[in-house]
Amino acid sequence: MGNPRGVARDFDALERRRLEAIRLLDQGLKQSEVAVRLKVARQTVSRWVKAARSGTGVLGLAKAGRAGRKPRLGEIERRRLRELLLRTPRELGYDLPAWTGAAVVGLIQREFGVTYHQGHISKLLSSL
Repeated sequence: MGNPRGVARDFDALERRRLEAIRLLDQGLKQSEVAVRLKVARQTVSRWVKAARSGTGVLGLAKAGRAGRKPRLGEIERRRLRELLLRTPRELGYDLPAWTGAAVVGLIQREFGVTYHQGHISKLLSSL
């Protein structure tokens, strides 16, 4: 279920598909016909209808926004971290010739009060 690993979901396209389903239903098509056209299960169309007919209307079909946990460091903190990492560890008080995962974890804890698992640091660094 979902997208292959590394392929981002297109939330706008998913929302358009849900809204298209309601438009087709409003034109008189049956749920099973809409499901075939949109290449989804009939139960999915039924769920969309229920959401659209709820008190929120078509807003119930709106995209949910960002999936997953929110980042622990905001954009300002991430920029600051990048600036800090461009300096040498020795400049910042670490007795190391180069940055290590453990040292970056310590730096983030010291500067921002946020704890990261050392195994996650490479992903964080690549996103900077």
